[in-house]
Amino acid sequence: MTKNLKKLAVLGVSAAALSIVATAASADVLPVQNLTFTTFSGPAPKNNFSLVNPANWYRGAPAGQSDLVCIDAPGTATVDVPLNNCYDVYGPFNNPPPGGNFVQADGNPDFFSTFNQDISGLSPGTTYTLSFWQAAGQQNGFSGDTTEQWRVFLGNGSLVLDCSTNPCTVNTAGFTGSEQDSQLMSTPSQGVTDWELVNLSFVADAATETLTFLAWGDGGSTTNLPPTVFLAGVNTPAVPEPATLSVFGAGIVGAVIRRRMKRKASA
Repeated sequence: MTKNLKKLAVLGVSAAALSIVATAASADVLPVQNLTFTTFSGPAPKNNFSLVNPANWYRGAPAGQSDLVCIDAPGTATVDVPLNNCYDVYGPFNNPPPGGNFVQADGNPDFFSTFNQDISGLSPGTTYTLSFWQAAGQQNGFSGDTTEQWRVFLGNGSLVLDCSTNPCTVNTAGFTGSEQDSQLMSTPSQGVTDWELVNLSFVADAATETLTFLAWGDGGSTTNLPPTVFLAGVNTPAVPEPATLSVFGAGIVGAVIRRRMKRKASA
């Protein structure tokens, strides 16, 4: 390859990379803090969410019988910590792609409540993007196919979880804002659903609003299978591996070479 051709290939890769960076920079990303739950003031995970007390995040009041929401450290999803109501799921269970700690929540609404973060500095009427990683599993010792997803809210006011009937419902009469739900996961009996990236968008109604996550298993059913929902890496999509970037660059170089050879052949 000639020096000029090498320079052209490098310029092509650089231009493509700059284009990707410019596109990412143009998006309004919801300014969430403590994205991987690694800053906390309580005991180290795996432990109860409220005890770990991750910075910038806080819990809603427990809705039912127990508080089965935990912060897991890498490698602990299959570890049972019964004293802290942090049970284990069937394995193998992979760590999330962006790294860091992650949330484990019982998707049976009888055993769950929301976790939240207050977001300030928003521009009303502006659309903000939100991404996170989700996975699912079933508690060790249980069986039965389950479904899982995250119900995500951005706004102000109260969300009331009503489990007086089965399935449970969410009363949003006192809430002003919007809801976007993650894609539905279908987990086989005694199995897991591996991590997948979720991309949502919200339009801000006020300068300060609350971001709320609610684990939702089996459509809100209180039948205790239970469906277990995991969340990791808020606004931290996985970074392409160096090998992927090399293949990307090689593809551009190959395209440049083919184009140059075609021009010579037609001359």
